[in-house]
Amino acid sequence: MCHHGGRMEFEFQRFSLPRTVSRSAVRRLLVDHAEYGGWELARLRLYPDGTRKVELRRKILRVRPTLHADFRPRV
Repeated sequence: MCHHGGRMEFEFQRFSLPRTVSRSAVRRLLVDHAEYGGWELARLRLYPDGTRKVELRRKILRVRPTLHADFRPRV
């Protein structure tokens, strides 16, 4: 899912974690997503029954061409 907020575009990932997942395991999971996937925590909701709803986001990087369309390399 993408969001066009001004100039920044984000990709979102949402998932639920059951109450049986420990707080330290949740922290490890989120740190791994941040370090290896480039995700940041957008929202975390803790419900009265102990379940967690997690929303992660990361920037979508658009690569712009650096050469003109009519450019032909010399052979």
